[in-house]
Amino acid sequence: MRLQRSVTVDASPEKVFAYLSDFTTTAEWDPGTVRCVRTSGDGGVGTVYLNTSKFLRRETELTYTVLDVDPGRRVQLRGQNKTVTATDTIEVSPNGSGSDVLYTADFEFQGMVKFLMPLFMGALKKLGDEAEQGLRESLSRL
Repeated sequence: MRLQRSVTVDASPEKVFAYLSDFTTTAEWDPGTVRCVRTSGDGGVGTVYLNTSKFLRRETELTYTVLDVDPGRRVQLRGQNKTVTATDTIEVSPNGSGSDVLYTADFEFQGMVKFLMPLFMGALKKLGDEAEQGLRESLSRL
């Protein structure tokens, strides 16, 4: 399953990328994130974050690892736990004096959750819509 959202903001690509490539900021703009802490690394490839999220009133933890960084342009992370693997890709590009951001989250569910997820598609779409709004609001303050 894929969620993809884009926003255009007035902040410079440098500021936007610096903010979003520090995945601890998800707690500020993603309504599903309760907290996110960096447990190792410097933000580059191999950096690990522990993300606590809430979905349908349940908290779950995902361990995210930075897979790839194209400084100033793109960062890709993979989050995993026993029921889901999430691959998040954040792309930043210039748009005049501002920035375009494309956020893509690909989810692969395991076990029984895999068969139940079609029932929760509406809730996931709503979460994506709220994250888009959160991104727009947080980035507009940079």
